[in-house]
Parts: sequence; C-alpha cells; structure tokens
Amino acid sequence: MDIARELNLSKSTVSRVLTGHPNVSKHTKDAVLELAKKLDYQKNMLAISLNSKKTYNIGIIVPEFSSSYFPQVIIGAQEAARQAGYNTVFSQSNESYQTEVANTKVMLANQVDGILISLTKETQNYDHLKIFERKGIPIVFFNRVCSEMSVPKVIVDDYEGAFNAVEYLIKSGRKRIAHLAGPLSLRVSGHRLDGYKAALKKYDIPIDQELIISYDLEISKVKIYVNHLLNLESPPDAIFAVNDPTAIEAIQIIKKRGLKIPQEIAVVGFSNDYASALIAPSLTTVAQPLSEIGRTAIELLIEQINRDVNDWKAVTKVLKTELIIREST
Repeated sequence: MDIARELNLSKSTVSRVLTGHPNVSKHTKDAVLELAKKLDYQKNMLAISLNSKKTYNIGIIVPEFSSSYFPQVIIGAQEAARQAGYNTVFSQSNESYQTEVANTKVMLANQVDGILISLTKETQNYDHLKIFERKGIPIVFFNRVCSEMSVPKVIVDDYEGAFNAVEYLIKSGRKRIAHLAGPLSLRVSGHRLDGYKAALKKYDIPIDQELIISYDLEISKVKIYVNHLLNLESPPDAIFAVNDPTAIEAIQIIKKRGLKIPQEIAVVGFSNDYASALIAPSLTTVAQPLSEIGRTAIELLIEQINRDVNDWKAVTKVLKTELIIREST
C-alpha cells in the first residue's frame, strides 16, 4: 500500500513527515504516522538521501565510555537529533589517536551529514578532521576541542568551575590544596589548572609546584601520586582533582591510609559522575550540564548542515558549571 496514494497526499509531503520536517500540519503528520505504523513502514533512507542530498545521519565520536560523562552527553545529543529527524552513529576512541582517525574514516564512509567529536588525550594532529571541512561536512567540537579549527565548539567554563571549587576549599579553612591535573595537552586540563592557581593567588596562598601533579588520566597511576602527596613532609589538607574518576580513586586510597575525610583531608572532583553521589563519603564536585552540552552541540551542527558552506559560523558556546557540596568536604 502506498501511503501517499492512500491518504491523497504528495510524496514530498509524506517524505517531510517521515524525516521529521517541522513544516507539516499536525493533522497530516498524525495521519501519515498512524498509517505508517499500521503498515510497519520502514523509511527508504537511500531514496530520501538521493532526493535531499542528505543521509540524515550524524556521527558522534567520543574518547571513552568508562565514566558517565560522555554517555550522558550522548543522551542529550541523541534526543535533540531525533527531534530534528536525524539518526545518530556512535563510536569511541578509547583515548587512542589512531582509533580516532579510524573512526573518522568510518564516518566518512557512511556519508554522515556532520559529526560531533571530543578529542582523545593523544590527539595533537588534526589532519583527519580537516578533511571534513574540505569535503563540506560540518564538524562541532565539545568538551575537548581543537583550537586550530574555526568551527563551532561547546564547552563549559572550566576555569570558573575550578576557581569556585578551590575558593570553597580555601573558605573552608584549607591552606595546602594539591591539584591532580590532567595532561596539559588538553585544553580542559589547562583551564582547570589556571582556575586552581587563580583562586590561590586571590587569597595570597603561594603556589607550591610540589602540590601540582599532571598525569595522563591512567587511573592506575592515581595511587602512586596520592601516596606521594600524603608522604610529603607537609602533606596537603585538600585535593582538587581534574575529574571525578581521579577524585574517587583518591578517596579510596586516602581511606586505606587511615585518614579521615574531610576532617584530615578534603577531596573535590569535576563533572558530577554518577558514582560521585554513591561512594562513601559522597564526593563534592563541579557539575556540568551534560544533556545541555549534547543538545547544544547537535543544534549547532544542524544549523551548519542547513547552511551553505560559505555561511558557516564558528560559534563557541560556553556553559556554566555548578559546585555541588557533599560529604568529602
């Protein structure tokens, strides 16, 4: 049964309904979708793509799934894409530059209309991403972004989030605040380190390089660094970690050392991972609007998809963070 003929509609009208186009009356949309459901109708995406020169597929590439950060961002992105009539194709790079390059090739082979990407900790060459620009395929960065490419980006104010966290520790009476930083090749790590230093400077607390450790985000190494800090002649009375997995691991190590949290040492993380509220003591952290990050990134990408290449706009959206105070401080 042909839906267009049965409902006495044009094929273009039926196509607009099935691809989520907004300019269709509710009555027509309901009638088409009801009949499509009755017929167990499957969209012919090849025919649609040939007609519109779009595949209605968006690629999303993330560096890892080990924390809840990226899955939560993807949930927001997927819902926004669905509402706009787009499918989403996911891949994760496992923090490997080579895997990230391979993932972009898969996205190109699948002819996605555009991609969202958050870089791996290893990525310092961006040739594999500049290919998308040359082919007229829009790209939007989120969280871990590339400063070399003039494309839309969605980030949070990492500097302000770190500043607020460290300022809170200082106002709570902490004077020797250590920072377990991420790799400085990542913009987010550098901005969080800058926010940490700015808070110390504001309250005339000397920056002690002995208390700052930058590491490659391999969680197995946190034990070495936390024990090193605790073994100092003058150990820290607080730790501000670059992310929640680092902070959570630090809490486990501190507890094994027999120290009381937060009485003897306080701990603050960044991201508001699911586990941060479940551990004991629960973790004070800097929360990011994860679903909003995903939604905003998709909205920017679809705006680019619907524009001529010459009209692309390199907008950077900076979203706010929120300090969530729990038992670890």
